[in-house]
Amino acid sequence: MLKLWNSLSRTREPFGAINPPDVGMYSCGPTVYSRAHVGNLRAYVVWDVLKRALTAEGFKVTHVMNITDVGHLTGDGDEGQDKLQASAEKEGRTAWDVAKEYEALFVADAKALSIVLPEAPLLCRATEHIPDQIKLVQILEEKGYTYVTSDGVYFDTSKFPEYGRLSGQPLEEKMEGTRIESNPEKKHPTDFALWKFSYPYGVNRQDFLDSRMRKNDTVDVGRATRDDVPERHMEWPSPWGLGFPGWHLECSAMSRKYLGQPFDIHTGGVDHIPVHHENEIAQSMAAYAVPLANYWVHSEFLTVDGQKMSKSLGNIYSLDDCKEHKIEPLGLRYFYLSAQYRSKLNFTWEAAQGAQIALDKLRDLARSWDAPTDIDADWNEKFMNEMQDDLNTPAALAVVWDMVKSDLESDCKAANLLAWDVLLGLGLDQYIGKPLVIPENVKAVADRRWEARLRQDWDQADNLRLELENLGWTMEDGTTGYKLKPKK
Repeated sequence: MLKLWNSLSRTREPFGAINPPDVGMYSCGPTVYSRAHVGNLRAYVVWDVLKRALTAEGFKVTHVMNITDVGHLTGDGDEGQDKLQASAEKEGRTAWDVAKEYEALFVADAKALSIVLPEAPLLCRATEHIPDQIKLVQILEEKGYTYVTSDGVYFDTSKFPEYGRLSGQPLEEKMEGTRIESNPEKKHPTDFALWKFSYPYGVNRQDFLDSRMRKNDTVDVGRATRDDVPERHMEWPSPWGLGFPGWHLECSAMSRKYLGQPFDIHTGGVDHIPVHHENEIAQSMAAYAVPLANYWVHSEFLTVDGQKMSKSLGNIYSLDDCKEHKIEPLGLRYFYLSAQYRSKLNFTWEAAQGAQIALDKLRDLARSWDAPTDIDADWNEKFMNEMQDDLNTPAALAVVWDMVKSDLESDCKAANLLAWDVLLGLGLDQYIGKPLVIPENVKAVADRRWEARLRQDWDQADNLRLELENLGWTMEDGTTGYKLKPKK
């Protein structure tokens, strides 16, 4: 039986579905203001493995993931500018164009990593569910959980006694530990925005500019009112005024729409626990008086060279950066699997390249095996026990290598690895029991290069190496011979 660490209960629990064999699973998706980096992508590989593990247990998984294309402020709370708006202004484009580009890149990166994303409408954009989000705010308003300030509609956390349960911090503690924000109209520091106004009091931009000019509250009214108050690219009318939804609202509205409430599993990063997921739970339970999800599963951070990723350190890497270091997307996926998802993982180029080498070795060995026949039950039990133990992928990979080195017949090795890769997602079905076919013309060039090396004709050897690369192959020299591999 699959066991998962539930952040809500802070225990490892046997998984049980609400309506077996159906499982509803919601994952917090990307905010598409920039390209996803290696830290972001780790979490999505984890949830892909979880979905694969649930399927292997016989469950039918309905997976929903949001695309945050509006409402996520730069402060990750209720401060700062909308990340999409800020990125658009920096790049001289519209927020709609920015969101479209980076969503497409995210989908392409996920595919390269062998992540099976939900299909539309279950891969759902916040901007396409504005009425659902407004409806949720209206329900909360009718039940007395909201209040309005000059910059938006807020959820009053003091009226929800269970606030803080996910993080394990009582509301009083959270209020004391939360810094004072720039909005003095908030009743409590933990209160959060449900709907943000484009401009104060929900007026349109021109009315706001006119108001500023009447008040003469800028140094240079004619210039500053237009330079300092950019026009919003994404805004909608609402019962409270022109604006846009708060970041937390979309997940509650869309998860309920597609999965009902409660549903089985909600996933995200550990950074979501103290604010984003705490707020989701509060607004969903306040509105509908039932839990949002039964299991809350969170992945740990990925650091780079032992440090947090940041632009100032220049250590935010994408899949393209990995490829420049000869690390394939599936090599990166192997690297992610080398640590249990609830453990911090430190990214270095050496460690990621080591994962690529291990994957290449596994591929080469698997090619030499006979075609898969029957699974060996004992080895399969060892592997599945590790995967069922809260997705212990490093231990599962250790079982893979123990089996590879064992005296098990190669056709059984092939069958086991083929079955296990359905969970690991490393694309090994393209290698298992499939010897590498080298074209005759490629073999002929390689032979000529080897002969040139033996007679120490280095210029000729270099020319022939380039010819091999143009044919799509690389040649590794050994002491007694060479080895050909398709060029990555």
